[in-house]
Amino acid sequence: MIKIQSITKSFGERVILNEISGSFEKGKPNLIIGASGTGKSVLLKCIVGLARPDYGQVFYDGRDFYGSDSEERVEIRREMGMLFQGGALFDSKNVEQNVMFPLDVLTKMPLNEKLDRVNFCLQRVGLENVNTKMPSEISGGMKKRVGIARAIVNTPNYLFCDEPNSGLDPQTSILIDELIQDLSEDLDITTIVVTHDMNSVMGIGEKIMFLYKGHKLWEGTNKDITHSGVKELDDFVFANKVMNSLRSK
Repeated sequence: MIKIQSITKSFGERVILNEISGSFEKGKPNLIIGASGTGKSVLLKCIVGLARPDYGQVFYDGRDFYGSDSEERVEIRREMGMLFQGGALFDSKNVEQNVMFPLDVLTKMPLNEKLDRVNFCLQRVGLENVNTKMPSEISGGMKKRVGIARAIVNTPNYLFCDEPNSGLDPQTSILIDELIQDLSEDLDITTIVVTHDMNSVMGIGEKIMFLYKGHKLWEGTNKDITHSGVKELDDFVFANKVMNSLRSK
């Protein structure tokens, strides 16, 4: 479990996050949703340590991330897997080399064990016999799956996904959502997904945090979201339904 308390972050005089608190549960997808510019990605960066909050705490299974010394923070970071918005694959490396990269950097595992682990992870995300292909030779959806394989290759306890369906068609987005949900359950890890895609929300939103202008306005499940009683959330849901309807025409 990941728990955050009173996370506050400003850039200059602009308050991006205003005392955000909540918890993210193990074994299920935890979604952070909201319109663009509402602080979702900044919150994720504060959670993983890419941006330090001005105030507040982040706990990884009871370990105070920002209250720890540098050595313990490094150990916590070793337990993280990250899927970036664009996939962030190395163009100069093939699929196998991309997935193996965290093992090269973080472990002293023998090459044959690395290859076994890479092949297992590629098989787990539904990609076989693509080891030698370059990122330019595979589709956008395949790149995201390679990114997921790389994120789980080091057997993380925590998986973070920033807009995993960005730029994907609806059918591929569903496949990515289902893969993230399956991995969260099968590996029993704490997964946090930043998204503004209502299809993802309704499909895998077992735990949802809604941000609006840097404030947490609502927390619940996809079963409760349509009768939240929060106007800003209702407007967000309606706007997304309209956009999805226009895209399908």
